[in-house]
Amino acid sequence: MQSPPLRVLVLNDNFFQRAITVNMLRQLGCEPVFSSSSAHHALHTLHSVGPVDIALCDMQRGGLDNLDFLQRAAEDGLVRSVIINSSLAEDIRRAVGKLMPLLGLRMLGELGQPLQFDTLSRLLKSHLSPPTSPAGFHHAHLIADEDEVCCAVRQGQMETYFQPKINLLNNQAFGVEALTRWNHPSSGLVSPAVFMPTIERCDLLNELFFAQLDHGLQLQRYFLMHGLPLNVAFNLQPSQLCDVTLVSRIKATLASFKLPGAGVTFELTETGLVEASAICMENLVRLRMMGCRLSIDDFGSGFSSLQRLCQLPFNEIKLDGEFVQALGGDPRCRAVISSTLALGKSLGMTVVAEGIETQEQHHQLIDLGCVQGQGYFFAKPMTRDELCVWFHSRKHPPEERNEPLPITYP
Repeated sequence: MQSPPLRVLVLNDNFFQRAITVNMLRQLGCEPVFSSSSAHHALHTLHSVGPVDIALCDMQRGGLDNLDFLQRAAEDGLVRSVIINSSLAEDIRRAVGKLMPLLGLRMLGELGQPLQFDTLSRLLKSHLSPPTSPAGFHHAHLIADEDEVCCAVRQGQMETYFQPKINLLNNQAFGVEALTRWNHPSSGLVSPAVFMPTIERCDLLNELFFAQLDHGLQLQRYFLMHGLPLNVAFNLQPSQLCDVTLVSRIKATLASFKLPGAGVTFELTETGLVEASAICMENLVRLRMMGCRLSIDDFGSGFSSLQRLCQLPFNEIKLDGEFVQALGGDPRCRAVISSTLALGKSLGMTVVAEGIETQEQHHQLIDLGCVQGQGYFFAKPMTRDELCVWFHSRKHPPEERNEPLPITYP
């Protein structure tokens, strides 16, 4: 255990289990360890002794009272992380796990009965490690400063990365998704969650989008010259669809590269399409008439998915990655994926599974009939030069490899 020792509170109304847990925590170096038999007493204790690093709660026996305790302790800044010790039903455990971050608490994991020393030790150590974030990302601020973002756009710090889309049956890439990454001069690679709200607030979405479109079409033309047709997907924000000049500018850009609309996919998040205006609908129809593909992104993350499929001219569904992440342990997520695949087939729509991170998920998706997907299991988002090397390494065995020509943008 690192110094200083972790401060822990044990909340359990069973005297015997509470005593065993406290003893184990002390053996693992936690000090001090407080214990309470009720939520009311636990809250009173923390107000008296001050905050703890971890609260270990029995959510089954304490029920709603213990949930209320965690909520109030989080509001008062008295608890940082939570370990749940219970035999709750799987769906309730999963829901509690998702609730904790919303309360501002870090969920370290679950403990079953009988209590396992090694499991408890591992969960305590995880509190000492920083929370994981997508590989390579550094969060300079919760939301980036407007002046800093505007400066980053002007200085070309916003770079287009590409993540391959994979045919799950043969592991061959058939396309890529273009993504913007901020290469901050001092903070490294910054997550889009940090800067995209500021980009939208500063009315820079179109500037970023059309720079990305140029980069993606340049990449597509390069691969076509080398005999590899590659569909390139771009993310469009629903607010951009209200621009009456959007489609004409996209059409002009495609023409300047002498490329057809059929090689391009535009992905739109369903949660932003609750109210589709006449201009929005017209732009979507015009894009489809140009041959472009339209994908409804993060499918299943909102409440209007089916309505959007009926109203708007999409021909691809991107299944939200949370369903894939829960595929192995949640029969209901498996049912959702299976139903979405059946829905896509009946509507003549392609279904792409996002967030594939393990070989097990890959195989399970194939078993369910999913043919297309993307995720870190296959490839992370890459710069254009990294992508060329990635494709080249898959096409040629090591003894035949020559360095591919770099792509230069005009």
